[in-house]
Amino acid sequence: MTKAKPFDISKREVWEAFKKVKANDGAAGVDGQTIADFEADLSGNLYKLWNRMSSGSYFPPPVRRVMIPKPWGDGERPLGIPTVADRVSQEVVKRYLEPIVEPIFHENSYGYRPGRSAIDAVRSARQRCWRYDWVLDIDIKGFFDSIDWELLLKAVRHHTDCPWVVLYIERWLKVPVQMEDGSVVPRTAGTPQGGVVSPTLANLFLHYVFDMWMTRSYPSIPFERYADDIVCHCKSAKEAQALWCALQDRFAACKLVMHPRKTKLVYCKDANRRGAFANQSFDFLGFTFRARKTIWQGHIHAHGFMPAASPKALKSISRTIRRWTLHHRSDKAR
Repeated sequence: MTKAKPFDISKREVWEAFKKVKANDGAAGVDGQTIADFEADLSGNLYKLWNRMSSGSYFPPPVRRVMIPKPWGDGERPLGIPTVADRVSQEVVKRYLEPIVEPIFHENSYGYRPGRSAIDAVRSARQRCWRYDWVLDIDIKGFFDSIDWELLLKAVRHHTDCPWVVLYIERWLKVPVQMEDGSVVPRTAGTPQGGVVSPTLANLFLHYVFDMWMTRSYPSIPFERYADDIVCHCKSAKEAQALWCALQDRFAACKLVMHPRKTKLVYCKDANRRGAFANQSFDFLGFTFRARKTIWQGHIHAHGFMPAASPKALKSISRTIRRWTLHHRSDKAR
């Protein structure tokens, strides 16, 4: 008689997870194995992965760290690339965890969530900038590398007692990083950007650190949060400054740091708002919000606080288009 596996993970879930990983494509991890290589012995590789996950003997290999340009052209950020097999295993856990935590997430959280997008967040920010005079533009310094493991696992355990989900999340959190020079470096905090399950874990962490804290402590201050990009709307500079001070303490208690240079108070100046203040624009998800000439009702010219593609985003788009070398592709002109 075959002994039952310690963990009840179906082969169907592993297969469905692989299909999702294949659709998302991605580079090879530390083992150099591409998705095509993995597919060369697909049934064998999937069975081996299922067997190890079901028995509790799956240990993720190090993630391969590379530096990539930030989405809107503002420098570079580290990306951790798991192996193909590890991405499949993370997708299995994500498929279990996401339906549990997604319904409890805040309505003003937009990042990496089904049916929500950056444009939804920008649209909400635009409308609120019309109604609120001030914005607190928040930047969390090195967020993905700073997430406290103990606090995150506490949040995970609050929503599920599934032993294999908690076990593998803990193992992924503690997996080391292989740097570009080949050295392997241990980690003491954070969840690697690039991991399949990392966005869900990051949202769960900030759900309690920020979203629910705001709901309890400052219910009258609306916000938009896209992962760790956060914009809060305040009625006065005094209210925004008080929120800034309170958030510094809140983040410090949760092992996070507000970026001292990138976090700022912004006056949303338009045709109806007077006064000169140091900051009158901010960037959010590739858009610059500032006073712009607008036409109301088809004939009234005024200044409204509106978003448009930021200079950094436009520069990034231009670089991408130049890489297409369209002038060498005259056959595509039609």
